[in-house]
Amino acid sequence: MTHPSAPARAAVPSAAERAYRHLKRAILEQVHPGGSLISEGEIAAAAGVSRTPVREALLRLEAEGLVALYPKRGALVRPVSAREITDVVEARRLVELHAAERVWPQRHALRPVLADWLDRMRAAHAAGDLRALMEADRAFHASVVEAAGNEILAELYHRLRDRQLRMGEASFRLSPGWARVALTEHAGQLAALDGDDPHAWLDAVGAHIDSAATVFRSLR
Repeated sequence: MTHPSAPARAAVPSAAERAYRHLKRAILEQVHPGGSLISEGEIAAAAGVSRTPVREALLRLEAEGLVALYPKRGALVRPVSAREITDVVEARRLVELHAAERVWPQRHALRPVLADWLDRMRAAHAAGDLRALMEADRAFHASVVEAAGNEILAELYHRLRDRQLRMGEASFRLSPGWARVALTEHAGQLAALDGDDPHAWLDAVGAHIDSAATVFRSLR
């Protein structure tokens, strides 16, 4: 009998969950870029599972719009389309600007959180660590959305950022100046939080989303 005070063991992900996480990360980080055709056997070998859980993982990824399944051939990683970029940017504007408006009264508590993530972005950029840079960038934005206190919007936002990760990977890799622009614009958002004009804060948030959209579209 387990002692009541014994710590609970962390749940071990199922084979299907492991295959899903492995393949989704590979797609979002463009290990498998848009247009790639990958086989069930290739995925199973890389994830260390059998083909049955791979099929379950692929069905989930198909439902998320990341792959298209071709029986007996494998899965095609869907390329990022112009429509997807437009839809993601539009959804981001709706969520992030709503959140930015909601958090203005608590800006003094939020500012040090954002400043910490910006410091991490700068350190990652200086070290040439793209993954750390993107993770800190994502956390910077998510901190604003989560501070707004709407759990449903926060969940939606994380799914949006998953969709945007492929675009962001390309933008940071292929547009050499974008990282510096992003750092400057994040610093501008912090400066707006130090002021007394909520419109300057909202304008800074919206302008950064628009800048990112311009870069995404230029790389197609």
